[in-house]
Amino acid sequence: MTWQRVPLKDVGTWYGGATPSKSNATFWTGGTIPWLSPKDMGPEVLTETLDHITPAAVGGSSVKLVPGGSVAVVVRSGIIERTIPVSLVPFDTTLNQDMKAVEPRPDIDPRWIAWSLRAFERELLRETRKTGTTVASIEWPRFQAFEIPVPPIDEQRRIVDLLEDHLSRLDAASRAIAESLVRLKALRDSALLSVVADAQRHGQSETHSLGELARVSSGMTPLRGNKAFYDGGTIPWITSGDLHQGLITKPTQFVTQRALDETSLKIVPAGSLLVAMYGEGKTRGTAAELGLDATTNQACAAITFHEPDLRAWVRLILDANYTGLRRLAAGGVQPNLNLSLIKAIEVPVPPAETRRMLISRITRIDEGRERMKEELLSAHRRGTSLRRSLLKAAFSGPLTGAESDLSAAEEMIGA
Repeated sequence: MTWQRVPLKDVGTWYGGATPSKSNATFWTGGTIPWLSPKDMGPEVLTETLDHITPAAVGGSSVKLVPGGSVAVVVRSGIIERTIPVSLVPFDTTLNQDMKAVEPRPDIDPRWIAWSLRAFERELLRETRKTGTTVASIEWPRFQAFEIPVPPIDEQRRIVDLLEDHLSRLDAASRAIAESLVRLKALRDSALLSVVADAQRHGQSETHSLGELARVSSGMTPLRGNKAFYDGGTIPWITSGDLHQGLITKPTQFVTQRALDETSLKIVPAGSLLVAMYGEGKTRGTAAELGLDATTNQACAAITFHEPDLRAWVRLILDANYTGLRRLAAGGVQPNLNLSLIKAIEVPVPPAETRRMLISRITRIDEGRERMKEELLSAHRRGTSLRRSLLKAAFSGPLTGAESDLSAAEEMIGA
């Protein structure tokens, strides 16, 4: 069968969008008409929009009603730096100004357009994305001139049905991998709690506060406006954002000797542990080890041990109590820990031989967990490559519905 090359401008009727005046309550209050914006995009098929407008907005502004069965595309958003969100919209909707939508012509299935845009996403980003703008966007004339292959509609539907069947299996495998990664983390968390419980049950364990076992201090931020504290600095200055390294060996910021001389900054020796007392997302409560002498900001509690042999054991205790540490934080919109709370953390300390045995148990679990994690991530990467290859196969002919489909796609990986 003959496949045509059709510019996107000719695949149907395109609609733009607008934002009805926010100051006009009659345009928004009690609205029932969907108003689609980039924040709604994500699912391959939309079921609703977060915002709605009124019939008065459609009649009294430049927004247009887009018929159900259209294909919506984000054309202006920071996300276009890496991807072009595309969704089928089975219901009538309106759009904001960062969106475009196309009502396909009768001989083109809307799913064919949607999957075409996903299949050729890399080419579209390369050829139509504007450069040098504050917010990433699509250069619309170039986008509309981009051609997609279009076979007869029956062939379109047959290929899309096959594609969606194959991709649904890959999606199921991807979900299973994600669930397995979550279970791997839960396995370690459970093992850590088990080790702490064993330490607490040990007849010769002694419980000490962290403040008894170590010197606990925090750093500070030299005046940002004083360039002499930062320009040309060679002394590592660690913030809570660096703690994700686990073992901190690659500082991202530095201060000068003058900052050390003229402020209350102090050098924290390598081998000390750091705990994030505040920070965004999962940062608060995270523990890491300093792999070099450094200074820190006020968001980090630095723990320098009187007996260095306790470092690995206390690190294990802190990891086990990550969730508990986050619960200890209190106050304000962004709850924080403080030095008093860190110093008060109770640490069961069994004899050295018992500590070594318990740490060894966790080390073996971590080694096995890392091997499994790498295998899962490798499977995920292969699935991602296979997904791209299936899309390529669908729009270049090899997708036939036979058992050879996946083999053909696998041969295309890396092509």
